[in-house]
Amino acid sequence: MKITVLLGGTSSERDVSLASGLRIAEALRSRGHDVIAIDTAHGILSRAEEQAMLSGQLMRTVPPDVQALVRMEQSLPQRLNGIPETEVIFLGLHGGRGEDGTIQALLDLTGVPYTGSGHLASALAMDKELSKRLFRSVGVPTADWIMAPATEQEVAEECGFPCIVKPSKQGSTVGLSLVKDPAELQAAITEAKLHDDEVIIERFIPGRELTVTVLGGEALPVGEIIPVHELYDYECKYTPGMAREVFPADLTAEQTARVQALALEAFKVLKLSGCARIDFRLAPDGEFYCLEANTLPGMTQLSLAPQAAQAAGISFPELCERIVSLALTSGGRS
Repeated sequence: MKITVLLGGTSSERDVSLASGLRIAEALRSRGHDVIAIDTAHGILSRAEEQAMLSGQLMRTVPPDVQALVRMEQSLPQRLNGIPETEVIFLGLHGGRGEDGTIQALLDLTGVPYTGSGHLASALAMDKELSKRLFRSVGVPTADWIMAPATEQEVAEECGFPCIVKPSKQGSTVGLSLVKDPAELQAAITEAKLHDDEVIIERFIPGRELTVTVLGGEALPVGEIIPVHELYDYECKYTPGMAREVFPADLTAEQTARVQALALEAFKVLKLSGCARIDFRLAPDGEFYCLEANTLPGMTQLSLAPQAAQAAGISFPELCERIVSLALTSGGRS
């Protein structure tokens, strides 16, 4: 099968996307597929460039022209149509316009099938406030929240301290702060606003960090993340040795069934499809609180979705093939 992998881009998660996309391309080639990798900020990558990136000898940076992605989006339909016999697009993008529904809407115009969720579901999942409203509409618990701007008194009344301050439409914990001292609130909001035009402030839920990968409507084994830092932040996610992941998580059968059921409800209410990851906190009172949904989960060697698949007996190349198959079937996207 002829597959095009989109990776890189110009979001704050570019490096993660490059690592994910290159690994996806190699995995699909190992299964006999004809794969082209396109860095959306630069264009088609040669095999030599891919190998140099994989070995760490070459890492293309984002061009100084910040309009690169805008131009790419404008020319994407023609560019994809110009790739001979591309049968499916594998989205290895993370964050920004690669995950918020923009690229998905453009791909809808080309008529070429693509992996992951559609443009509406992608936009809903990326917007944390809308996601939380939808979670609550189907009985999926989520932490209380308030949107910035907000005073210290308003946050104390609605969420309490400590609280989490983060961009409302970002991933990989970019721009996230744990605020314990009310005097630090406004600085945290300012930091988050560097990454998004909307900032969400939510009650901090202490407890265990859990994740459920959903693959084609099936919940894979639950994972637990035990980070070195108090929060599972960007450094812990992508630095070897900064977090320990346990698959399957040490939960009772009842707890496992409960959090998997909540993950499936979250997956459905957001109209997600393909492969997605739903993150939770297990609070000391035994309740699971949904943190967010990730429509294009990372596929690096340290990423959680591949570990969940491995725990289910699914190899990484097989996981990639199954994601492609979901994109090609009528049931693959809501």
